[in-house]
Amino acid sequence: MTEDVIRSLGHLALGTRLKRLGERLQAQTQRILDAREVPIQAAQFPFLAAIDRCGPLTVGELAEAVGVTQPGATRALAQLAEGGWVEIANATDDQRRKSVTLTRQGKRLVETGKREVWPVIDGAVKDACRGLVGTLLEQLAALEDGLGERSLDRRAEAIQARRKR
Repeated sequence: MTEDVIRSLGHLALGTRLKRLGERLQAQTQRILDAREVPIQAAQFPFLAAIDRCGPLTVGELAEAVGVTQPGATRALAQLAEGGWVEIANATDDQRRKSVTLTRQGKRLVETGKREVWPVIDGAVKDACRGLVGTLLEQLAALEDGLGERSLDRRAEAIQARRKR
């Protein structure tokens, strides 16, 4: 087996390791969404959640709320608008700024997500994080190993199976 160089570099490569872990979590979350035929990408849901939670926001405010760059937010929001999930219009107070709102279809998707999908994902991530102890690097190693042994989508299936009993 090839050495995990990023893991072995410890704190020196922490940013790369967190990014790698984030991408892994997103990919496994996407499998949960795909299995439930949710028609958007895992990375897009936080934008819908932010608008649902805060109301109409500008592109810049959404970028800040979700913690991404403005160009990244612009791309994600353009895809969501293309799919009919959000509407992007000039802000009423400043025609240079764009205000983003959920469409009726977007509101239905968020409600379905909150009711049927988000709790499943939340439960799977909690399960993966259960029992983590030690330093940050030790916890990251345990989380990575745990996700390698049993992915979020498999954890979600097990949780749902237990609830049906």
